[in-house]
Amino acid sequence: MIFMFLLPPYLAVVIYLLIRFLSWLKHCNHRFDWKRFKIPFTVVYIATALSPLLAFVLPKSLFAVIVRRVSTYWIGVLIYSMMGVVLFEILRFIAKRTKLKNTKLFSRGSAVTIGSLITVATIIVCLYGGWNARNIRVTEYEVSVSKNCKDTDEMKIVLVADLHMGYSIGVRQIGKMVDRINEQQPDLVVVAGDIFDNSYDSLDDPEGIKKEFRRIDSKYGVYATMGNHDIEEKILMGFTFSWGESPELSKQMQDFVDDCGIKVLYDESVLVDDKFYIVGRRDRDKPGTQDGSRADVKELTEGLDKTKPVFVICHEPDELQETADAGADIDFGGHTHDGQFFPLTMVVRNIWENPYGTLEKDKMTSVVTSGVGVYGPYMRVGTISEICSVKVKFDNK
Repeated sequence: MIFMFLLPPYLAVVIYLLIRFLSWLKHCNHRFDWKRFKIPFTVVYIATALSPLLAFVLPKSLFAVIVRRVSTYWIGVLIYSMMGVVLFEILRFIAKRTKLKNTKLFSRGSAVTIGSLITVATIIVCLYGGWNARNIRVTEYEVSVSKNCKDTDEMKIVLVADLHMGYSIGVRQIGKMVDRINEQQPDLVVVAGDIFDNSYDSLDDPEGIKKEFRRIDSKYGVYATMGNHDIEEKILMGFTFSWGESPELSKQMQDFVDDCGIKVLYDESVLVDDKFYIVGRRDRDKPGTQDGSRADVKELTEGLDKTKPVFVICHEPDELQETADAGADIDFGGHTHDGQFFPLTMVVRNIWENPYGTLEKDKMTSVVTSGVGVYGPYMRVGTISEICSVKVKFDNK
């Protein structure tokens, strides 16, 4: 349980920011130093800081949903306010060792100004991040496949992933996503995992969501694979409590997806209309099997007619070379969120071979989307919520 190790530093950061914020308010106006303000402010602040813990222990209710949503915004505020304060502390530390130490930079007025800038910047960034996360864009790609596709010169494939339906993402956001999908007039829709956010009970309107999914108009249907969050699992501030375990897939989630008209492939392949193959892989980290195993991609493509196009759906964009060697033409993935918000964007782009966009791997193209939904903070900074519209051109000579 990694969170238990991170709890002490988390509380230390929370208390440190409280002290810095109260100090700034006192410099702004002496009335903010009165107990009649400080006590209720501190109570509200601590309650907000503990909202992730409260959401974890509270039974399902409208109040629990509200607390959970507050916690998603709080984490973003915490991250960006801490970044601003730390940057200020570093600059002040450097300035104290230069000729600037006896200037107005260390005056009360300067403290008020800098604190105000950090506060305003944090509010603007978080408000923008929340708006940006709700605004679903369409990213277009064009991919060539050097194979014959029976009676078809080109087709439109829409890739979506990382919906994370739950406390943050509900029927309204799914409705927007379906509208974007149908605008593309797709021949095929693929869903690359993380349909849920670790809990079926957190869905705001299950029947309404099913109706939205059934609105998808696709010539060859909707195919999907499950991700590492498509299981019932306790989550606290992004950390799970199944350390070393292999939770099985939730039947309730599986039945729900079936009712949505989505065909999920569990380490299996299907030939569609005698034209192309779709191969669906289980997730690497949470495959949903009793022994935690998943099939090798080479096993899944063995016996397929490789003269036909082969499309692989895999939640995590891993084993790209192995997938290319197995005869895949396009590998559709998600999982990375493209980092979702700065500074994680810098981290993710140094972890994955293809963290976002397209990447050529021999004769295969990897296509990775930043996803529709969010995980953790309900905001996107430096990334977008999207569906990917992929025009696939075939060589039918």
